Amino acid sequence: MTSPASKKVVVFDYGFGNVRSAERALARVGADVEITRDFDKAMNADGLLVPGVGAFAACMNGLKEARGDWIVGRRLSGGRPVMGICVGMQILFERGIEHGVETEGLDEWPGTVGPLQADVVPHMGWNTVEAPSDTQLFAGLDADARFYFVHSYAVHDWSLEAHNPTITAPLVTWSTHGKPFVAAVENGALWATQFHPEKSGDAGAQLLTNWIGTL
Repeated sequence: MTSPASKKVVVFDYGFGNVRSAERALARVGADVEITRDFDKAMNADGLLVPGVGAFAACMNGLKEARGDWIVGRRLSGGRPVMGICVGMQILFERGIEHGVETEGLDEWPGTVGPLQADVVPHMGWNTVEAPSDTQLFAGLDADARFYFVHSYAVHDWSLEAHNPTITAPLVTWSTHGKPFVAAVENGALWATQFHPEKSGDAGAQLLTNWIGTL
């Protein structure tokens, strides 16, 4: 098996996201990491990590200005791995609605990112998740492993199912804050988490190790 150190991971720097934290976390688990918005480097890396913080609309605008929407689409059409984190996950959905303003996302998955349905917002701190039994992303992690969340918006309804028996259905992991919301998705070459693995200690490190192991 190829060692993680030989895996080149680009943290896409489009102006939104904790790129330095992501860089340190990936380097910790042995990846060869570079922070860049260079088109060719982002296209040719073994893995592309798309972070994101702040507003959905602002992240989408920044991503488009850096041609990140085109890069993500081209990588996925060729089966090249992409991972989104926090708002970097949210923009993979069809749309986001914040303060009554609707913004188109990348539409890799159907669904709407909307306000958390909870008494306390934002959802800030550690929480557990409910992962499918055949997950690769959470392999080796205990069911009570906790991950660090910071968000006020989420996807509460998952509507994409695979009706073609030759296509593997996406694996959806859930968490609960007020009401259940999508905490992670594994869908072929596209993986994403609502929480921050780079801020989730040993559990986050194991998760990133699992992702790198698939590159």
